[in-house]
Amino acid sequence: MVSTGGFGDNGGCEGLVVDFKGRPVDKSRVGGWFGAGLILVTELAERVCVMGISMNLVTYLTGDMHLSSAKSANIVTNFMGTLNLLALLGGFVADAKFGRYRTIAVSATITAVGVSLLAASTAVPGMRPPRCAAAAGYEARRRAAGCVPASGGQLGMLYAALYTIAAGAGGLKANVSGFGTDQFDGRDPQEERAMLYFFNRFYFCISLGSLFAVTVLVYVQDNLGRAWGYGVAAAAMAAAVAVFAAGASRYRYRRPQGSPLAVIGRVLWGAWRNWRLPCPADASELHGFREAKVSHTDRLRCLDKAAIAEADPATAVTVTEVEEVKMVVKLLPMWSTCILFWTIYSQMTTFSIQQAEQMDRRAGSHFVVPAGSLSVFLFLSVLLFTALNERLLVPLAARLTRRPQGLTSLQRVAAGLVLATLGMAVSALVEKKRRDASNGSGGVAVSALWLVPQFFLVGAGEAFAYVGQLEFFIREAPERMKSMSTGLFLATLAMGFFLSSLLVLAVDAVTRGAWIRGHLDDGRLDLFYWMLAVLGLANFAVFLVFASRHQYKRTRPDAATVELH
Repeated sequence: MVSTGGFGDNGGCEGLVVDFKGRPVDKSRVGGWFGAGLILVTELAERVCVMGISMNLVTYLTGDMHLSSAKSANIVTNFMGTLNLLALLGGFVADAKFGRYRTIAVSATITAVGVSLLAASTAVPGMRPPRCAAAAGYEARRRAAGCVPASGGQLGMLYAALYTIAAGAGGLKANVSGFGTDQFDGRDPQEERAMLYFFNRFYFCISLGSLFAVTVLVYVQDNLGRAWGYGVAAAAMAAAVAVFAAGASRYRYRRPQGSPLAVIGRVLWGAWRNWRLPCPADASELHGFREAKVSHTDRLRCLDKAAIAEADPATAVTVTEVEEVKMVVKLLPMWSTCILFWTIYSQMTTFSIQQAEQMDRRAGSHFVVPAGSLSVFLFLSVLLFTALNERLLVPLAARLTRRPQGLTSLQRVAAGLVLATLGMAVSALVEKKRRDASNGSGGVAVSALWLVPQFFLVGAGEAFAYVGQLEFFIREAPERMKSMSTGLFLATLAMGFFLSSLLVLAVDAVTRGAWIRGHLDDGRLDLFYWMLAVLGLANFAVFLVFASRHQYKRTRPDAATVELH
């Protein structure tokens, strides 16, 4: 692999960074950690909303809406998948026209509206089917005779609220990290050092929001009512909109530079149109070579044909545009191998919560821990390893490798993939223990604390993989495509959740419902987990091949690359 210098350069776009009134920025008054901190408040509120919904939604769908385990799990993963997929649209809109600030402001407002709709839908009794016949225990009630599942109209209101949230949160997530890095100047050594810690602190901050969601909000949902829990989330999002807007005069703004998809389209069309023409032996003959803001590279030479000026000078694209598209194409192999991590992660929001429902969750003689709150160990692990990364692992790796960032972004991703795969193997062992105990002669419910190792391992993997992927996609993207690149990263989350839904459907069809049943004791969820562990191992092998061939971009024309195979 290859290492470069800082990851916050302006890519020759200095004149495009301005203050609220469109003037050149005064670094002492705008941007920096103050501006970045205000932006993080908005992302923290988004995380409170989304995690407060997704981590406990499956229990609402099975318990109150009377849906099957497989269908409930797929509703959750499809919601999360759509949310992250819409980040691509949010990134495109920001880069092409509206800029990151306005896109964040509008998206946060839409999110607040969506959460308010969800609170209203859960407050109205007619939006839920009638209660099941009385029976002892959650699962017994769900399986009781005459238990009517939610109607199409009742689900329609729920879907409308969820996908309004997805539309807003997608645009929000695509731009907060990019807008945060806009508050620093990578050409300033002092600000570059501050930016090195931005992604870790970004994720540490939003993990606090997740922790609040799976403890306080989940408890409120289960004990005071869903409407109260979602109402608190809506209020938090509305407050974040106000805080974000109040800081408008303290941000640095990067003006949008046109549609990145248009640039990609022109380059691909130009390369296709000129595919019969030979590439010039001397790259300096390409259109716009001397004015290029990005160093020319010899990889993907087929795209250089789009910059052959002699073919049609009026339509030839510049070397800068060709190199920007090369950067995007180079992201795709790594993008594809990051998907399975989020497929594994999605099990923490679905089947792991259902496992907790059927385990002993008593804490003392009177208090029963909500099933959704078991995911607190996921976020405690994230917080622990994020802090260790910044305070211990990164400084140690920096001394050993003599690189300021210590671990490269792809090395972080590799660690995350390994930990997630181990998490699935442990999940399979724990599920077999739970099922055997439950189906034994005594019908014993094992302690829910047995779920802690799988939450801990996947959470540790997330601390490495999320930060590594986010840094990789932002750092390696062209400057004008930073928001779209963040959307590309979030699309790995989307594809991971969608892949989970697809795998559940495929396994259900192939095994004829033998692995995944409405009642987990009747199925073989442990075999499903083992399947994910094997897929994770194969995916890691492919990742190593792609990572060994990746060359990090040069952040400035004179930047030197250092091989780190």
